[in-house]
Amino acid sequence: MLRSAGRPRPDAVLLDRDGTLVVDVPYNGDPERVEPVPAAREALARLRAAGLPLAVVSNQSGVARGLLTAAQVAAVNARVDELVGPFDAWLVCPHGPQDRCACRKPAAGLVTDAARALGVEPWDCALVGDIGADMEAARAAGARGVLVPTAITRDEEVLAAPERAPDLEAAVDLLLGVPAPLPEAVLA
Repeated sequence: MLRSAGRPRPDAVLLDRDGTLVVDVPYNGDPERVEPVPAAREALARLRAAGLPLAVVSNQSGVARGLLTAAQVAAVNARVDELVGPFDAWLVCPHGPQDRCACRKPAAGLVTDAARALGVEPWDCALVGDIGADMEAARAAGARGVLVPTAITRDEEVLAAPERAPDLEAAVDLLLGVPAPLPEAVLA
């Protein structure tokens, strides 16, 4: 189901990495395990063709937990960039939840830093993500949030999302203002 608040096209798009751009492999430090979600390359190409700068905003608590190194995160990010990029900016929070930093989603830090890196205001950005923390970070920064639920997205996160789309392609349609197709029952 596509749900939209009817907002105008953003000036920049921020994307969560794991579960949104690529299949979520918990604490992945191996670039060979990177697998884009279906149609990610094509969906992102449409955003680029529309002239929208793109940034990735990603919590990587595996660094703080000692499960990953910053170099491994960078190598995985480079592989994502190779498969579905290029991105104009990469912003990563290496902290754990206990660190109470300003950058870890659901805090606004990654969103505001990404907006600054792209030369736009946070409220002119849209953040596409797969969990409630992504939507909370968008809200905290004044950005537009679009939830693309996955198997790990909790029902209450779906219900609380300001906007949602069934997949990345539909999220791009929503951001670009492409009308959703009518259900077959309406067409019959």
